[in-house]
Amino acid sequence: MMAACTRRTREIMSLLRISRHFPQNQRLLSTSVPRHAAASDGPPKFTPPSKPVIIDKTQKEASLRRFLSPEFIPPRQRTNPVKFSAERKDMIQRRKVLNIPEFYVGSILAVTMTDVHANKNLNRFVGICIQRSGKGLGATFILRNVVDGQGVEICFELYNPRLRKIEVLKLEKRMDDNLMYLRDALPEYSSFDFDMQPVHYEITGDVAVNPLKVKMKPKPWSKRWERPKFNIMGIRFDLCLTPEMMEHAQKWAEPWRPYDMLKEYDTSSLEEQIFKEVQENLRK
Repeated sequence: MMAACTRRTREIMSLLRISRHFPQNQRLLSTSVPRHAAASDGPPKFTPPSKPVIIDKTQKEASLRRFLSPEFIPPRQRTNPVKFSAERKDMIQRRKVLNIPEFYVGSILAVTMTDVHANKNLNRFVGICIQRSGKGLGATFILRNVVDGQGVEICFELYNPRLRKIEVLKLEKRMDDNLMYLRDALPEYSSFDFDMQPVHYEITGDVAVNPLKVKMKPKPWSKRWERPKFNIMGIRFDLCLTPEMMEHAQKWAEPWRPYDMLKEYDTSSLEEQIFKEVQENLRK
């Protein structure tokens, strides 16, 4: 035991003799420099960890679709842009008072309108949208329904002050941009209950396209829908026309239409500009 203590004491004394050979500043250099640097730089900055990204795979991916009502796009004709700019301001102010929802040709709507001759001064009509036309404050849409076996169509002005409410009972598209041929179709395709309940749909999802093809009444029709200029895809022509009649209709084809440069009207940049203007003003 005494030998071990003696050996330990000799080792400590040898280390002290070695340390005397180094100057004072060199012995403190290794410890003083880091302390000085730490004092000048301050404590290290706190870097928060990155937030985890939680992906819910049970939900559908959000669609990048941005809807701009078609009446905001001015026609290609030589019109005064100041006129449409002033009309857009009035349209935006009207939309702040009346909620005008997103709908397309083929959607089923319920429109409530002020009517002095109706009960409680309100008239509610339910029907399928068969046409949208007009630009600016002159935009209109037509609803069709069969009431007591008689086809009824009402043309509504979209920005009419008498409109009280527009409900979308079923939001969908059709294969055609115009459904005026429903006048010549069977009544079952235009018959809707006035007490119809709204159909729930995903706001973030794309609007579904109904691939329905209607059956027509026997001829004569209001127009020759089989001719190529109408480009109708929602009619079962095979049930009402013979192959000879379809071949005869091709004589009125206009193959030069796709190459008509005067019909080209690229509105992509204009739509982007108008969409930003409408969104900014609606938030105010």
